[in-house]
Order: sequence, then C-alpha cells, then structure tokens
Amino acid sequence: MSNAPTVIATEAAQVATEAAAEVGADAAKIVDPTALWLAPYQWVSVAMLVLILIMVWKKVPGLITGGLDNKIAEIKQQLDEAKALRAEAEDLRNEYAAKIGSAERDAEAMLLGAQREADTILEKAEADSKAMVERRKRMAEDKIAAAERDAIAEVRANAAKAATAASRKLIAEKVDAEASAKLADEVIASI
Repeated sequence: MSNAPTVIATEAAQVATEAAAEVGADAAKIVDPTALWLAPYQWVSVAMLVLILIMVWKKVPGLITGGLDNKIAEIKQQLDEAKALRAEAEDLRNEYAAKIGSAERDAEAMLLGAQREADTILEKAEADSKAMVERRKRMAEDKIAAAERDAIAEVRANAAKAATAASRKLIAEKVDAEASAKLADEVIASI
C-alpha cells in the first residue's frame, strides 16, 4: 500500500479532468484579463481610492462625525434631563418623606392632646356626676326633712284637734254651770 491519499471523484469531476488533459498545452497559456494595463485587483484598489477621495471631497467623514456628535449631544442632553428629573424626584421623595414624618408627629401630638382632653372631660364628668349626686342627695334629704316636718306638723295638728275634741267632750261631761262660773272668775282674776 502506498501513502497516497485515496481520492473519490464523481463523474463530473472525471469528465472535467479529462477535458483539462485534452486542452493541456492551451491551458498553460491562459492569462488574467487586463484593462488599460491594470489587473482586476488594481482596478478594485483604484475604485476604492476614488471612493475615498470623493468621500473626503464631499466631507462625508465630517458629516458622519457631525451626525455622531449631534447624536452624542442629544444623548448628553437626555442624560442631563434624566439627572435633573432624578434630582427632582429625589427632592419630591425627601419632601414627601418630611411631610409624612411631620404628619406622623402631628398625628401623635393630636392623639396625645385628644387623650388629655378625654381624660379632662372624664374627670370633669366624674366631678360633675359626684356633684349632681350630692345635690340630688341633699335635695332628697331636704324633701325627706320637709316631709318629716309636714308629717310632724300634721300629727301635731291632728293631735291638737284630737286633744281639743277630747277636752271639749271631757269639759262638757265634767264641767257644769257652777264649775264654769268658777273657772271664768279665775281667768278674770289672773288677767
């Protein structure tokens, strides 16, 4: 076995190889095409040089850099606006945080004030209720004392009426005309 690689060729490749062998000597004479004594790669170089010269002449790089500079300026402006908006947002956040803190302190102060006021009202209500109970108690005691006085006066009046009636009855039964005259003389003498 030899060290040469095995080549697998298709029919088309074999036909092309046979055609090249037939042409043989003619194939060695083929030369690259030229125009005006320049090879194709040289024409490409000339075209690129002309394109670059036209771009420089028409200031295309300046336009490109100007466009890029304008875009950079726009981006900087947007960044500045974003920074300003962020600063404004932070200021608003700080302001509202301060307002919330102030509102919480005010709410605590209001709560303490309301608690003190409620305690004061409660103490006053207790004092007023004690005073009212005391007043009502005195009024009841006064009414009871008045009722007792009225009852005593009524009992005395009834007792006096009963005593008078009993005295009349006793006097009428025990005193006759002679005792009556003697009693009248005693009363006149005492005057």
